[in-house]
Amino acid sequence: MRKVIDGETYLDKKIGKEGSQEREQFKEEAYTYYLSEILKNRRKELKISQEELAIKVGKKRPYISRVENGEDVRLSNFILIANALGLTFELNPG
Repeated sequence: MRKVIDGETYLDKKIGKEGSQEREQFKEEAYTYYLSEILKNRRKELKISQEELAIKVGKKRPYISRVENGEDVRLSNFILIANALGLTFELNPG
């Protein structure tokens, strides 16, 4: 029978302990992926092509592709694209 472990223990073993450089990089990449998926899903929901979105925000289509693949998500551009897709972005103190 397999031993069941919780998610935190799994991440500690596979990625590194909380606070480690590896764990922080993993969290950053996961968050970037999550944000890029929100943008991509919203664009598809609105039936807008990457090209149309690029024109709307003054960027080139390959940039939109990189953002949607989580490769290049700067906060300023994320907000610009989110607004173009009718999404709001809110920062709250943690």
